Amino acid sequence: MAVEQHVTYCRICEALCGMIATVEDGRLQSLRPDPDNPLSRGRACPKGIAFSEIQNDPDRVLSPLRRRPDGTFDEVSWDEALDDIAGRLTRIVAEHGGSAVGQYFGNPIAFGYATGLWSGIFLTRLGGHHQYSSGSQDINSRFVASKLLYGAASQIPFPDLPRTDFLFMLGANPLVSHGSAVRTPRIKDDLAAITRRGGRVVVVDPRRTETARVYEHLPVRPDSDAWLLLSMLCVIFAEDLADTTALAEQTTGWRALREIVLRYPPEDTRNRTGVEADVVRSLARDFAAAPSAVAYGRTGACLGRHGTLVSFLLDALSIVTGNLDRAGGMLFSQAVIPLEDMGEKAGRLTYDTARSRVGDLPEVISTYPAALIAEEILTPGDGQLRALFVTAGNPVLTVPNGPMLEKALDELDLLVSLDLYVNETNRRADYVLPAATFLERYDVPYSFANCSPTVFIQAAEPVLTPYGQARNEWEVFDELARRMGLSLFATGALERFNGVLSWLDRRGIGRLTPRRVVELLMRIGPYGDRFGLRRKGINPRRLRDNPHGIVLAEHARTGIRADVVRQPDGLVVLAPKEILQEVAGLGERHPDNPDFPLMAIGMREMRSQNSWMHNSPTLMKGDRRHRARVNPIDAAAANLSDGAAVRITSPHGAIETEVRITDEMAPGTVAIPHGWGHQGGWQLANRSGGANVNELTSNAPADLERLAGMSVLNGIAVRIEAIENVVSR
Repeated sequence: MAVEQHVTYCRICEALCGMIATVEDGRLQSLRPDPDNPLSRGRACPKGIAFSEIQNDPDRVLSPLRRRPDGTFDEVSWDEALDDIAGRLTRIVAEHGGSAVGQYFGNPIAFGYATGLWSGIFLTRLGGHHQYSSGSQDINSRFVASKLLYGAASQIPFPDLPRTDFLFMLGANPLVSHGSAVRTPRIKDDLAAITRRGGRVVVVDPRRTETARVYEHLPVRPDSDAWLLLSMLCVIFAEDLADTTALAEQTTGWRALREIVLRYPPEDTRNRTGVEADVVRSLARDFAAAPSAVAYGRTGACLGRHGTLVSFLLDALSIVTGNLDRAGGMLFSQAVIPLEDMGEKAGRLTYDTARSRVGDLPEVISTYPAALIAEEILTPGDGQLRALFVTAGNPVLTVPNGPMLEKALDELDLLVSLDLYVNETNRRADYVLPAATFLERYDVPYSFANCSPTVFIQAAEPVLTPYGQARNEWEVFDELARRMGLSLFATGALERFNGVLSWLDRRGIGRLTPRRVVELLMRIGPYGDRFGLRRKGINPRRLRDNPHGIVLAEHARTGIRADVVRQPDGLVVLAPKEILQEVAGLGERHPDNPDFPLMAIGMREMRSQNSWMHNSPTLMKGDRRHRARVNPIDAAAANLSDGAAVRITSPHGAIETEVRITDEMAPGTVAIPHGWGHQGGWQLANRSGGANVNELTSNAPADLERLAGMSVLNGIAVRIEAIENVVSR
């Protein structure tokens, strides 16, 4: 028996921790942290280690499946599946045009460069525009804020954790999430180091999260972040604490921003935020006076009714205090592999260049709000969605009003899924095609890996031959194009997008594959070897010779604002019309409804990863249950006991789950984990019960966040009742 040790890295979350895979006779035996990875240095979370159970899961799909009329699946050959899919897709395009075809891709696509690149080119080649992603339930509001501020949706500045003196953190829980939109595999150590050197970490959240328990916690009412940030900026400007020299040099529109925020003194916002005025004033003064400071937020900041505005104001807080593009402040991301730069220069990373057919909402990086998929399927007319590819996604559990979407999927002429499992969405698919795992493919980090205080690059070769008949997703789209007689790198509408790819293809320089593309970009990027012209630059051979990765710079660069900002004169725009209009509309709010006296928010769990890791025995061991967290005061008012079965009702739906009574919740707030409520082909996940929290939320276009079309998943008005009380009424 041949036992081998392979160096690789995890691709479950943005930490991208180094791992060592033990493989015996072609089968994964275990995963453990890599002590020689320069960033993670022997650290990995339970999910990364437990991924061996996902890799070897007997419920995993390992051959193409075709759905029968009774809802069961038969195994078929790849040729049979691809011929049928290509034929049906060709007929749909011939009859209804390419605008009838769409795709949805889930969160795992962000951790591999190939699938998103090839599937996007495939859809564009068909003339399709129905593109949706998990980003509209996660980060699209952050992309829009960046587009408005910096002229680049892909430019996500990040906190310089190793050098900051004051970290203001809103709606983030990195001791559980391990950091998002900032790559720092040992974030627990990074946060501890801030306070150890005399700095501060302030966590703003309605819940006393795992991170808030360790540092300074500022409770705030759900969905009131915009008012809190406006008041902090008001204090900074009113008390002449802003760095006007930096503002004059780096920005435009700062005086207009000042006039707006001065209308929001903390005394006037206290009733909205629940934070006393003197606390806001002290916090703003301390942030402005710190030698270096940075404001950072993530999903909690992105998922309210004003998520784009909140993301914008978080950056503004760092900018107006002179903490942009400087050590210890907010740093600009710079790609090692300039895939996004190519997209920006080609004009593909767009915002509001088109509007959705249903709801008239803006596209964000060529994607529309996933909450609209059901209506786009059901609404007749030109561009009606008739064929859908779902890749590494489960929108029935992740978008608002999943039951409506589940029914709508049956109206499609073709539904194809590429995934590891039969899940709640693709159990309705005509075909479920077996996808390779991250251990079965080549990868290099890009995108969020650029948001790293330490500049680092690592390549991971496949450590396993794909199990069964699993294939890399990009190969499926490539093969479908071939069977449909399409050239993915045609001239015409695609030429501007493909740029160098079309140039290479037309000159016959080998078969273009995603790996070939990314290796070419690596070599011409800012750290590349320029094909031998730069002696110490990186290239594929050097990465193969250093499998644990290479530190390219201990600290990310500063002083690059003029080079990376894509606004006129390289100046950050602090008063775009979209933000001015959003602030003007803050007075619009839904009146309090005594029938729904509580506010529901989401929460992450250490041993969950959205909706796809509840079939791991290790992660589900012990007392793993789906439980809503409720404050003792609210529990007493509803006559609830700990562990009781409860019904939670909103104006849009109702779920049943269990309750956990805890003082980590502020009164008036309920926290409910997402990603539960399984009814797919995964046996342990199904047995684990739970409810789909997104059934409490609305998919109506008018109820989505206006600037980015984000699903509103925080600040949902609800009531909670014991099941026995509901039954007896």
